[in-house]
Amino acid sequence: MGDLEIRAAVAEDIPAIVGMLADDPLGAQRESPDDLSPYLTALERLTADPNQRLVVAVREGHVVGTLQLTIIPGLSRRGSTRSVIEGVRVHADERGSGLGTRFIEWAVEESRRENCQLVQLTSDSTRTDAHRFYERLGFVASHVGFKLQL
Repeated sequence: MGDLEIRAAVAEDIPAIVGMLADDPLGAQRESPDDLSPYLTALERLTADPNQRLVVAVREGHVVGTLQLTIIPGLSRRGSTRSVIEGVRVHADERGSGLGTRFIEWAVEESRRENCQLVQLTSDSTRTDAHRFYERLGFVASHVGFKLQL
């Protein structure tokens, strides 16, 4: 994997992050790289919240991946803390390089450091390749997710 750095995202990373979010059929419908102001506002909110980690993977000075890790204290499961992995994206040039695996392993290790007892994520039902990827890493498709657009 070479010289890969995983670090907190900063404002200068937002154009690259949004570019990756928009670089697929689903993201192209819901993301808008033309106006970065809502993304910058969201970054400020994420940075201020100690239970949020928006990170980027950087290789040779270029952002090549991103994900958000959320730590959620809870009462269920005997007061367990869990984490949620969200918004995982790998730059098209890096797909198949092992970056996705390394990224998810980083998120799982970070969750362990936070004493989480469970790591969860959702994936759009149309992303069958992603489902195989997560299953290969030990995730189990154990629940059905629901969303309500507001």
